[in-house]
Amino acid sequence: MELNNLKVAHRGLFDNKKIPENSLLAFRRAISFHIPFELDVQLTKDNVIIVFHDMNLKRMCGVDKYISDMTYDEIRRLSLLSTKEKIPTFREVLELTNGSVLLDIEIKKTNRVEFVCNKILEELKNYQGDVLLKSFHPSIVRYLKKKSTYPVGLLVTEYPPSKLYSYLISSSFLVKYCHPDFLAINKNIIKKKRLQYYRKKMPLFVWTILSQRELDTFSDYADSFLCNDLPYLNSN
Repeated sequence: MELNNLKVAHRGLFDNKKIPENSLLAFRRAISFHIPFELDVQLTKDNVIIVFHDMNLKRMCGVDKYISDMTYDEIRRLSLLSTKEKIPTFREVLELTNGSVLLDIEIKKTNRVEFVCNKILEELKNYQGDVLLKSFHPSIVRYLKKKSTYPVGLLVTEYPPSKLYSYLISSSFLVKYCHPDFLAINKNIIKKKRLQYYRKKMPLFVWTILSQRELDTFSDYADSFLCNDLPYLNSN
């Protein structure tokens, strides 16, 4: 699979007004323009894989509860923002997409690495289409590299309160441990020499691009781009 010059719609094509992020509506819109899209997956209390970014439901649903403390039956009663859109399951998104565009799947952090990864791979077992898998969690990346045939990426960002974490997450030791196929790097740090060094060995994705100007700027530092809903994506 070619990992260069991709422009991936961040959480679908959304505006968080009429079209919520990570909703079937946002994904349908991306599919209608033939644009690959990114989505976030995590488990409910009763082990259903849902598509949702935050660990807590407050920002998107107005309910101050954690996904891991709620069953899917409880979650599906909630609405995203003030719309009629519901939190979709991973299976619903796979059925909707049906291989029509590339899926960029971020697996959220978990202490149940093998269980979560195996459930996701089981859902993908009969899926016919291009898929990227990625995570901030080094153990998830390492496990997926062993168990799947999909390209797997390590997400890299800074965590200012911890200089040690910020260094280790992109250290040569950790990259060797994970053995990723690509790195997905926060735009605030992608220009650093120690990160540009990896571009000789693997593609670099940059996130999150918010304007055409940023796209032009970071084209010299990355091979592919994770972008918010922007008009230029329509000509991807």
